[in-house]
Amino acid sequence: MTTLTTLAPHQAKERLHELTVIDVRTPGEYAGGHIPGALNIPLDQLDRALPEIRGAAERGEVLVVCASGARSENACRKLAEQGVHTATLAGGTGAWAAQGQQLDHPVACDVKAVWSMDRQVRLTAGSLVLLGLALGEFVHPAFRLLSAGVAGGLVFSAVSNTCGMAALLAKLPHNRPAAADLDATLARLRGL
Repeated sequence: MTTLTTLAPHQAKERLHELTVIDVRTPGEYAGGHIPGALNIPLDQLDRALPEIRGAAERGEVLVVCASGARSENACRKLAEQGVHTATLAGGTGAWAAQGQQLDHPVACDVKAVWSMDRQVRLTAGSLVLLGLALGEFVHPAFRLLSAGVAGGLVFSAVSNTCGMAALLAKLPHNRPAAADLDATLARLRGL
């Protein structure tokens, strides 16, 4: 099992000038505020970006970030399986901002800022639970199984530190990167 290198927000701040920061959140989340200088490569695009990330890791340390640290930990593990050593930011951009550190917001961005993935999951899960309860009350009691299924999924998500609902929501159009945006990011990463 690979040991993850984790940097606390204050450590990352001190070394920001020497790190290549890759933000694995969706483009909408990234547009809502990101660590200064971070490059947006969504988690589901890591395979496509592997050669550029490998090159950046050979030139210096790569820090992978997300909203809370869970997706970036998954990204670091995935990259480690490919022989690329990276570090993750403890607590993600949430911890970064909570410690009073600056978040950049794109001046001209074709991507509208959307809710964080955590917020999207909470809205979807809560809506499905309410729907299951309402349908179970007014249509057929079997619909309550929908609420039970969502509750089970949330427990599994917490125990496994993964989230299938987030993976599904990331595929929605407002969370998807435009191909040209990722191409520009990869070109910039190659040039670092």
